[in-house]
Amino acid sequence: MGPRKLYPSDVSREQFEKVRPLLEGVRKRTKPRKVDLYEVFNAVLYLLKSGCQWRMLPDGFPKWRTVHSYFAKWSEPGPDGISVLERALKKISWRGPRQTGTQRHDQLLDC
Repeated sequence: MGPRKLYPSDVSREQFEKVRPLLEGVRKRTKPRKVDLYEVFNAVLYLLKSGCQWRMLPDGFPKWRTVHSYFAKWSEPGPDGISVLERALKKISWRGPRQTGTQRHDQLLDC
């Protein structure tokens, strides 16, 4: 399988390297990782930006269940109430959508 399509939500490898230690620290290292954490992180960013359903994650990203599993772990609040995902997004100055696709859809239906 060749390289996947690039999306506006993707971050560069350089940006990802800033947050890699944060993200890797969530999971205990019991066996070698089978997925590219960079691709998992970009899949999470795609979902946050697009507001799509998990099962509608485009081909080229890791399986949606894998991405969801990492998202769930990264989203758990720490002792201070802030999740690892929130810390990572802040560290790379990532800006998500002003509204999700669902919120835009609901607004259109209300009109």
